[in-house]
Amino acid sequence: MTELSISTAAGVFDAIAAGPPEGRPVLLLHGFPQTGLAWQRQIAALAEHGYRVVAPDQRGYSPGARPERPEDYRIGALVDDVLAITEELGWASFDLAGHDWGGAVAWWTADAHPGRVRTLTVVSTPHPGALATTLRTDQDQRERSRYMIDWREAPTTEERMLADDAEALRASYAGKVPQDSAEAYVRHLSRPGALTAALNWYRAGRPEGAIGVVEVPTLYVWSTEDSAFGPAAARETGQWVGGPYRFEVLQGVSHWVPEEAPETLNRFLLDHLRAHDDHGNTAKSPTADFRNR
Repeated sequence: MTELSISTAAGVFDAIAAGPPEGRPVLLLHGFPQTGLAWQRQIAALAEHGYRVVAPDQRGYSPGARPERPEDYRIGALVDDVLAITEELGWASFDLAGHDWGGAVAWWTADAHPGRVRTLTVVSTPHPGALATTLRTDQDQRERSRYMIDWREAPTTEERMLADDAEALRASYAGKVPQDSAEAYVRHLSRPGALTAALNWYRAGRPEGAIGVVEVPTLYVWSTEDSAFGPAAARETGQWVGGPYRFEVLQGVSHWVPEEAPETLNRFLLDHLRAHDDHGNTAKSPTADFRNR
């Protein structure tokens, strides 16, 4: 894997990448409280099969793209970051995957820009429309989502998460994330301003508009021991996908799917990409240089 610095109008995004430059492009979006490192097992597997894979540290997680105002973390800005990053990489179209908050950004990106997103893979996070529906109708999901409201309190949340050598932040990984990765996340988010920027995703306010039915080929992976997203929202998600849809359930796996069940997720992801490969058995990019078009 190599480290990249991707310059955009919104700032400079740090990223890790692997795979041949001419390979079919895949963008991986991490969630809270992690970085692009969360995808390291998927990056390795996809690169081994000829894909060009990039996993950026998203807005607020990259020091060079860390605005101070919570409103600068609204979903529209996060989607714009995806477009800016892929344009800088020269990708006219790309396969997109996201976990946790990265999954939410991926859903919104696929809805707003279906011509850019070749396939969509979302891990854990239900379609935002499905989540909104179940927040109105399902008491279990309302209880699971209560933390989203609690974490809007500033600076109380930062102080609590970082107290006692970040004991609460470490506990959030529930022993399901490899220890070296968890320590890397804690170090990253313990730096001045980093955790506040990450929590601003929760404090940004409601989306500017409504999301619709996603039409691109979609793989949704949900796990039965996910503490944040329950079965009602997971089942409802299929009602919000109009294109080819595959729903996979991982029994006995927690929220941290990419790191807790990497081999299974890698198999699902590779199968999904191959099922929607317009180039037979190759994994070549459909474009040469988007920026010059």
